[in-house]
Amino acid sequence: MSDTAAIPLPEQLTLSGAAQTLERLREALLRQAGPTVVLNAEPLRVFDTSAVAVLLELRNALLTQGKTLQVSRMPQRLQALVTLYGVAELLPA
Repeated sequence: MSDTAAIPLPEQLTLSGAAQTLERLREALLRQAGPTVVLNAEPLRVFDTSAVAVLLELRNALLTQGKTLQVSRMPQRLQALVTLYGVAELLPA
């Protein structure tokens, strides 16, 4: 799947809006066809560890449908958080 078909993450993903973002993205991801669903993380500018939690929740929701999640264009700081929490292998780029 190309990045043009990827679902963009919001510019901001912090604890205060994580639940709403999770719900919006979950609905969008579950409607995607194909075995791999791609999120474009490039728009992310303001985020905290909640972003990692949201990505893992989305991954788990897709797994229940037999699909996988791919996160493209992950900002370096988000990559660092994913690595710090030891979940890089769960959120492939």
